[in-house]
Amino acid sequence: MVKCQPAVSPLHCRRTEAEDRAVVVAMPELRTDIEIIVADVSIEESLAIMCQQGVVILNCVGPYRFYGEPVVKACVENGAHYIDICGEPQFLEQMQLEYHSKALARGVYVIGSCGFDSIPADLGILYTQRQFKGTLTAVESFLDISSGSQGSSGHDATWQSAVYGFADSRSLCQLRKKFGHKPLPVVGAKVKKRGFLFFSKELQQYVIPFMGSDPSVVRRTQRFLYEEEQQSPVQYSAYVGVGGLFSVFKLFCGGLLFWFMVKFSLGRRLLTMFPSFFSFGMFSKAGPTMKQIEDTCFSLTFYGEGYSEGRDPSQGRPDARICTQVLGAEPGYVATVSAMVQAAVTLLNELHSLPRRGGVYSPGSAFYKTSLIDRLHSHGIMFSVRNY
Repeated sequence: MVKCQPAVSPLHCRRTEAEDRAVVVAMPELRTDIEIIVADVSIEESLAIMCQQGVVILNCVGPYRFYGEPVVKACVENGAHYIDICGEPQFLEQMQLEYHSKALARGVYVIGSCGFDSIPADLGILYTQRQFKGTLTAVESFLDISSGSQGSSGHDATWQSAVYGFADSRSLCQLRKKFGHKPLPVVGAKVKKRGFLFFSKELQQYVIPFMGSDPSVVRRTQRFLYEEEQQSPVQYSAYVGVGGLFSVFKLFCGGLLFWFMVKFSLGRRLLTMFPSFFSFGMFSKAGPTMKQIEDTCFSLTFYGEGYSEGRDPSQGRPDARICTQVLGAEPGYVATVSAMVQAAVTLLNELHSLPRRGGVYSPGSAFYKTSLIDRLHSHGIMFSVRNY
């Protein structure tokens, strides 16, 4: 298993035997007993050498729209499975469009978004479906991130992904048209969408729609399960808590400025040069301190509804409800590393349980027949049913 470290470029990976190869990339001065493979995303042959010596490549290098595809391509062409922690819907769906058939033909698995984006949400929906007695038809999730006295902080790479993702949002709509998917059927009563901002009785704070990759990833999994396993698809909406009225005011002001600036190259340059200033300290080039990491945790609560056993979802309103929860440590680093590593271990140990012997998948569609939820539960990301 070869692990790509969280740097932009070059990729620093474990090495086994590549010293006599023709490609030479500058070797960093690292004090470690583990040999190092150094690969640069701009040098295709260096990536090929890395992938030829690895069984699974863990790619932590973002923004993926800039640095991800060369690694995916090298994995597919050289027979190494690929896992990343990407939270960029455009990249994830583009890789599915471009590489699914190629990966399937070569028996390679490409599984994106295996970190906090979006394993808790995607597998949380699967867990909720399994615990529900009947036909689950709709789920709303509410994310709450708790921090200590120093607050919480994200890394600059995540901020850059958001800047360029929002700037290029039209391309995502055009990309989705290329799949030619028909809309998933709505089973049971159709759920009304909530407003952009509302007060949540569940979290006791104001919430907004979650802007990350969770809805996109869950939708891909639900489509796979519907088309391949004939399972009833679940309507899904994701929300995140933003706090009280003062936090709402900051969000409104910052959001307006952000939306205006991402439209222009100068604005994007300023946003990426000064992430801490424009995000009100939520993101920085240094990332969170150890204290912030230790004091931060997350809860993702799912409120589902559906039809009890024996009831026809086409008749009347839902008559059964369920509440489940996924709890974990600091999401950006601790929970993400745990999720990614357990996904890789599951792939290695339960390859026979993955679909079709290759292809590009979301976590839920790749791991729905494996023990990944149990592995996560044993390694700090806990799944449970709550009273509702």
